Amino acid sequence: MLPAIILFAKAPIPGNVKTRLASWLGPERAAALHEAFVRDMVEILATLPADLRIASDTMGAWNDLGMPVMLQRGAGLGERMRNAASDALDEGRPSVMLVGSDSPTVPRQHLFSILDSPADVTLGPAEDGGFYAICFRRVQPHMFDGVEWSSARTLSMTLCAMDRSGLNAALGPSWFDADHPEDLLRLRAPGVLPPHTRRWMNAHWSALAAPE
Repeated sequence: MLPAIILFAKAPIPGNVKTRLASWLGPERAAALHEAFVRDMVEILATLPADLRIASDTMGAWNDLGMPVMLQRGAGLGERMRNAASDALDEGRPSVMLVGSDSPTVPRQHLFSILDSPADVTLGPAEDGGFYAICFRRVQPHMFDGVEWSSARTLSMTLCAMDRSGLNAALGPSWFDADHPEDLLRLRAPGVLPPHTRRWMNAHWSALAAPE
């Protein structure tokens, strides 16, 4: 049986996504950017040797993408990730990789190396101190206990929590999340963007004041 890949993607509802960018972009543009990121991530992930599905916070979101969509369940992010991974492993999958939607330019090889890792848990470090992907071969009930999300210490706290749970954790290649105005400048700098994000940039960038 193939591994599973689950893209965690909220529904593109204005005011509910890309909140750190919405104060600059406005909620409607931020939601459109989130949708572009998700669609680009789907196209990247679909090239990997795994069964792809989406975990959303809203029933009915992303149905037009033509793949299974599941509802995230759990009281917090750690519980939602653990439940999604546990459900996929219970199907008999050898591993399951959860991926966020904020790294639309992440190289395919980065994702493949994380998916292919033999460790119990392998994380793709994000440059802001979090992680953009996490692959499980085993789960434990308390594997995310004490982790502070959306902080510069998220990755280090996750590694500590894994160690306390008796899980062998490894790190894959690092990349960056696009969460702030300067990250969008960085996305544009190389001149190579995935198609949906490129279309968003072409439609909206000229109307925005450059971030300080």
